[in-house]
Amino acid sequence: MNRFQQALTEKPFLLLVSLPKNEEELARTVLEEGADGLKVHMNVHHRASGNSFGPLSHYRELFSSIRSQFDGPFGIVPAGSPQDLDPAELSQLSLVGIDFISIYGQHLPAAQMRIEGVASTFAIDDQFDLSLLEVVKHFPMAALEASIVPGAEYGTPLVFADLLKYRYLVEKAGIPVMVPTQRKVVPADIPALRDTGVRVLLAGAMALGTTTEEIKRSVAALRNAIDK
Repeated sequence: MNRFQQALTEKPFLLLVSLPKNEEELARTVLEEGADGLKVHMNVHHRASGNSFGPLSHYRELFSSIRSQFDGPFGIVPAGSPQDLDPAELSQLSLVGIDFISIYGQHLPAAQMRIEGVASTFAIDDQFDLSLLEVVKHFPMAALEASIVPGAEYGTPLVFADLLKYRYLVEKAGIPVMVPTQRKVVPADIPALRDTGVRVLLAGAMALGTTTEEIKRSVAALRNAIDK
């Protein structure tokens, strides 16, 4: 059991921050403001932030340095397509302190479901066949990322219909559910979101903003709402 799996076992609700940029100062800032863990990126263009990320070789020392600064979950989006996913890179993730991968199910090759020392999570989008959730428990997935908001609706308020969908995923998947902030999740949303049974808020650009100061304030506000 690694840090990510242990955190899911020990804490009822986690605040993870998806960094819009792979930067040590930004990572340090969100950790100081109360994030339980972080998610970084490589080999992908990130739609919400508009940023593009290169291969692991660009970030090896950076990730190792970030890892040395905290003991919480540390995840990564390893690629934005099956073609961009490098098995050799995956085998090195645990060496730089990565605890879990976060990737769409349709982008994860079957041969890479199991990575030594690294937990696998998978994301579903708004087109996913929800009937398939019944069999998720038969596979080695540590969590499900509910990326189910259509792209045209990014940045809009969290609504009751979203809560119904998240609750459905919690009941059907049988594994911890993570909610990325495709909606503009605000501190006042936290009680309702927690009541759905989701285990992780994966806060990113839509909820946090893009500048360091915006992100700092937003993480602090979400942390305060969760602690209440």
